[in-house]
Amino acid sequence: MGEGGAQNGRMAECLNAAAKENLPILFLVIDNGRAINTFTKDVAQNQEVFNQGKHYGIPGVLADGQNVQDTLRIGRAAINHVRTKGPAILQVHTFRFNGHSPADPEHERNRKDEKKWARAECDPIKIFETSSDVTRVDVGGCTARAKEEVRKALEFANASPPPPPTLAAFLEYPDLSGAVDYSQREPEMGLAKAAEVTAATVNAETLVALNGRIDALRAMASDAKGISIGDAVNLAILEEMVRDPTVVAHAEDLQAGSSYNIPANTQQAFGTLRAADEIIDEGHFIGKALGEAMNGYRPIVELMNANFGIYGMAELSSAGNTYATTGGQFKMPMTVIGAGGTAPNQSLGAEHSQPFHAYIMGIPGLKICTASKPQEAYGLAKSMIRDNGPGVLLLPVKLMKTKGPLTVDNFLPLHKATLQHVASDESIANGKAVTVLTYLHGTKESEDAIAILKTEGFDVDLIELTCLKPFDKATIETSLKRTHKLAILDESTRSGGVGATMSALVSETLFDELDAPVLRLCMEGTRWGFLKSDTHCLPVQY
Repeated sequence: MGEGGAQNGRMAECLNAAAKENLPILFLVIDNGRAINTFTKDVAQNQEVFNQGKHYGIPGVLADGQNVQDTLRIGRAAINHVRTKGPAILQVHTFRFNGHSPADPEHERNRKDEKKWARAECDPIKIFETSSDVTRVDVGGCTARAKEEVRKALEFANASPPPPPTLAAFLEYPDLSGAVDYSQREPEMGLAKAAEVTAATVNAETLVALNGRIDALRAMASDAKGISIGDAVNLAILEEMVRDPTVVAHAEDLQAGSSYNIPANTQQAFGTLRAADEIIDEGHFIGKALGEAMNGYRPIVELMNANFGIYGMAELSSAGNTYATTGGQFKMPMTVIGAGGTAPNQSLGAEHSQPFHAYIMGIPGLKICTASKPQEAYGLAKSMIRDNGPGVLLLPVKLMKTKGPLTVDNFLPLHKATLQHVASDESIANGKAVTVLTYLHGTKESEDAIAILKTEGFDVDLIELTCLKPFDKATIETSLKRTHKLAILDESTRSGGVGATMSALVSETLFDELDAPVLRLCMEGTRWGFLKSDTHCLPVQY
């Protein structure tokens, strides 16, 4: 990292985690003393990044990056400490000879003379060539080999054809929509080896108790009373963690089951390495999950409230982009689960009732699903955990304890909406049917309204957007060919909301099926209130 990036709060969280687990991590800080142009000393109170670890018991050292011998000597000592004792910080003072980027020419902001001086006086190779150690190295041979590597690289680049126009779309998702039967996907190590690893790493008595808990949850699923959404997702997670030892979990208050039991019993069964209780910084532990996913694990991140994911937007963006930016070299099997949506009747206030689902719609590479019932929550969670790309599963915060039926061992597609109610043929014939798109709390609100509508001769094709992204054109088109009218009950704002996106996509791709403009019922562009009587932000017609 640079010395500027090492001055933010994320660095403190990383140091804390490294110290807490005594991780073998070297924090390498490349310090060139400035941003694009601003000197670090003008914006940072203390430039001694190597001393930041003192509060956590992490040692740090400073090296002169222009001095090859100094950097080797100090760097080797730091690496040896990391390998034998624990984390350390190595800050290396250096100099940037070129612009910050191709858009930052070296002569910009009167730095041309400075760069000219630096190339003459601060080049580490030139400095080394004046030292007594130069006789111990074949400088001429090293220079020739380096130039040959550069020549070969340039030759390869110049001879390579430009990427095809279809490459960007191909690299959006590791698992293309509809291409995978998740019920048949085995752990990377195979089922037999996975069972062997689980048996070797989980105490036998604990495993018996865990399987007993899984059986109890499965019995709840088939009971007439049903199972709650929280318990349904918990069942999916426990089943997948038993089945595949590369599945790991992160959450705040994880050992206590967080707010809705989603990660319950994971730490008690699998220990703190596979089920980590996290400090209150979603960006930090989403970042940990990102690293795990790049290295062969299948992390699950549970957000106590989906809106807390706002603090991890940078990491979610990285997760969505990694597969494409690495040319498909790194898969990203990461699942983020959170109860969210708007909650005026729970007094959660503005900070806990934001449309997080709308905020992340524009991140490439994310599959975004929602579920309003245990059946969909369980089936989508199972599939998303086995998918090789990053996914976000959003659940309705007001309905987490609502119980319903669940068919266990079901795997739902991550690219399809769900038809929850079909309008009668009579209403279609009379022109009194409409297609309704909704999700989260809107599904139950719509189902409650259908009975009233029927008494007035109207009916609804109710489509729950169990997949917000990618867009399920086929399911919506099939319904519009019957009703030719569309209403969207949207749990996000008029500007930049999910409904705005869906309305635009339908208008652009299915316009000929519409006999009337798309009707949107969505949130006012204002904050959510705390009082139960605060209804100014409820969905309104546009």
